[in-house]
Amino acid sequence: MKEDQRPLQQRNKSPTSKLFTRSAAYVVLVLLSYTLGYLSHTSPPQQQQLQPPSPVFQLADSPSQLDNFRVTAPCANSPLPPHLVFPTILDRVFNGSSPYSNFPPPYLSSFLKQKRIKGWGSYGAVFQHLIKRVKPQVIIEVGTFLGASALHMVNVTRELRLQTQILCLDDFRGWPGFRDRFKDIKMINGDVLLFQQFMQNVIYFNATGSVLPVPFSTASGLEKLCEWGITADLIEIDAGHDFISAWGDINRAYRILRPGGVIFGHDYFTKADNRGVRRAVNLFAQMNSLKIQTDGQHWVLDTSLAKHN
Repeated sequence: MKEDQRPLQQRNKSPTSKLFTRSAAYVVLVLLSYTLGYLSHTSPPQQQQLQPPSPVFQLADSPSQLDNFRVTAPCANSPLPPHLVFPTILDRVFNGSSPYSNFPPPYLSSFLKQKRIKGWGSYGAVFQHLIKRVKPQVIIEVGTFLGASALHMVNVTRELRLQTQILCLDDFRGWPGFRDRFKDIKMINGDVLLFQQFMQNVIYFNATGSVLPVPFSTASGLEKLCEWGITADLIEIDAGHDFISAWGDINRAYRILRPGGVIFGHDYFTKADNRGVRRAVNLFAQMNSLKIQTDGQHWVLDTSLAKHN
């Protein structure tokens, strides 16, 4: 019998060694197949990858997409005459009686200051400039807090001998944590007394015939004013400063602005712009072919100066 010429280590390999080698190769092959399959599944073809969203201003150039940004709540077919604005608010909001009657009630007197005025940008020259130019019969203020801007506008209209009615739209709840800065604004059973202190301020300045509160959220309040046919010659926006809030307020307020009227607001050049006020104003002006003017920290949209394409 011919002698085996293979090396000694090859002749000594057992059947078990061969089986192990084949098994290991099989496992490696399975793992490699699984890995390739996983990678091919999680990496979609190039044409299926999502494209980055278009900048928001590009949407303003597409008429088919503009409706996604507009407010479409129903409004009255015709506006109320200015002399019916206050009676309508008294009837719809206060059951026909003045909220200032017999105010404050005895149990509240000790919780309120005789006057407590605080605002931001409330005494800017823009108020004098616009009221003198527009000579408004009705002003709507969106965002009031303690009434500093509204009461300043009362003084301006008095100086100009105008008979102007001012509606102050605010939920008078402040914001979470605001009492960290305004500890003197009292709270009773979880109800912060902003609304009551605002009314006390109006009474102190003898402005009850010129100023009426509309104590609701800006969104629901503006939609109701539109539904009731209440419009204004001059509207100030100074409520929420994030983009969504400012955008909603500007759009809803614009629907109740009389033709040729002016809408304006604060925080165009302040740190609040980082939260979106300026972005909301810029986008709205572009979508509605309006020219933005500035006066101090305020932005101004005068519809009588609308750009015509």
